[in-house]
Amino acid sequence: MFVGTASDVGKSVITAGFCRIFRQDGYTPAPFKAQNMSLNSYATPEGLEIGRAQAVQAEAAGIPCHTDMNPVLLKPTTDKASQVVLHGKPVGTQSAYDYFMGNNRQELFAEVKQAYDRLSRRYSPVVMEGAGSISELNLKHRDITNMRMAMHAGAATYLIGDIDRGGVFGSLYGTIALLTPEEKQCIKGIIINKFRGDSRLFEEGRQMIEELCRVPVVGVLPFYKDIFIEEEDSVSLEKKYRSAVASKVNIAVVLVNRMSNFTDFDRLEKDPRVNLYYTDQPAEIAKADIVVLPGSKNTIEDLIHIKNNGVAQAIYEAHKKEKTIIGICGGYQMMGEVVEDPHQVESSITHTSGLGLLPVRTVLQSKKTTQQCTFTYRNFAEKCKGYEIHMGLSTPTTAASPVNFFTDGRTDGFFLNRKCWGTYLHGVLDNTAVVNDIVSDYTSVAGEAFDYQQYKEAQYDKLAAVIREHVDMDLIYRSLQIEN
Repeated sequence: MFVGTASDVGKSVITAGFCRIFRQDGYTPAPFKAQNMSLNSYATPEGLEIGRAQAVQAEAAGIPCHTDMNPVLLKPTTDKASQVVLHGKPVGTQSAYDYFMGNNRQELFAEVKQAYDRLSRRYSPVVMEGAGSISELNLKHRDITNMRMAMHAGAATYLIGDIDRGGVFGSLYGTIALLTPEEKQCIKGIIINKFRGDSRLFEEGRQMIEELCRVPVVGVLPFYKDIFIEEEDSVSLEKKYRSAVASKVNIAVVLVNRMSNFTDFDRLEKDPRVNLYYTDQPAEIAKADIVVLPGSKNTIEDLIHIKNNGVAQAIYEAHKKEKTIIGICGGYQMMGEVVEDPHQVESSITHTSGLGLLPVRTVLQSKKTTQQCTFTYRNFAEKCKGYEIHMGLSTPTTAASPVNFFTDGRTDGFFLNRKCWGTYLHGVLDNTAVVNDIVSDYTSVAGEAFDYQQYKEAQYDKLAAVIREHVDMDLIYRSLQIEN
């Protein structure tokens, strides 16, 4: 199990790396995170929902993702409430107070232990990920994710500290000092992450940490920029608040408060013809060739917000200038004539007018649609892949003009023209046919053949190689009592 001194120290990526290493070494690993809080989610082959990070880790392990890998998913709808997804299905929305202070924690802990037990009967080793810090004293007795889960699994547990953010000595020592004796017994080592420069210069610091914490430092991982693994947290978007640049196709993704599935745009970032950036500034939207409205976990409130901050007006202006406007999932709903939420599944606001760019009317439903999809885009023959995760039904108010066509005869989205359309499909922009089509109006440079899945596989292998180089794998295997 990989746990952290804080959030965003690299647990998810390191977990993915070890999933790939164990697979390379002939084992059958699987990832597990008892509870995940994220708006980045994914649909399993069974049509259920889990955190995107566990889907990425399963991909690194070379296995299909499953709800047992992430039995509890919290999807924030406001600053104080989240939709609770249990075993892939939404079971309601709760305030943070009710969720963390209510009497359902023991029931949830029983559920996640059962999920882990099922998973561990099918795979070995299970590579577990903790959440946030393991030393939040006010929450530990309600914990269903960190050390209580480690003790249930008998997991060899490694504490990760991020040296790049500073204070690594205090954070590591303080984290371990606040553990109970039983919890300390689980900790088999420390991994220092995001070290800049020559790690040999940290040898004295490494020895000091081992003396302070009384566990070995099993590795010092470098800060790298040339390995791409899909991010779990939207914290990473702060690095992408760029601006338009000359000589490239500028694509602006509108920053909304409850953006979901921002990994929809990772493939676009890899296209050498494209400069992709995230913004909520009208002036930056005005500079874009293509504007994308992303998914949202609170469509109505995010729609009202962009009307009030000038972004909606900037989108109108871009549309008038015949720039391309695309909506994905919640963004597609925003582009329509009206969004209604009669059952208040996302918000206490029951309806609001849309941007009016597409002739569709959306009604949010209590039942969530969650499924993986194979489809063709417009009139292109190429088979494409994506997935649906939404609680809305969007109905055309004029003759239907779909964007996508499923193999079972169903259709998706509304295509007004090649510069204005919307779709429910996450992952639509992972497909070469779609990317080449939307950028072709703004560049004469032909797209190179790009297999995104092959690219991701190569990244997992690169990550595994870096971990092998900088982590004592013999110590890791000895702690697992596995002969490598």
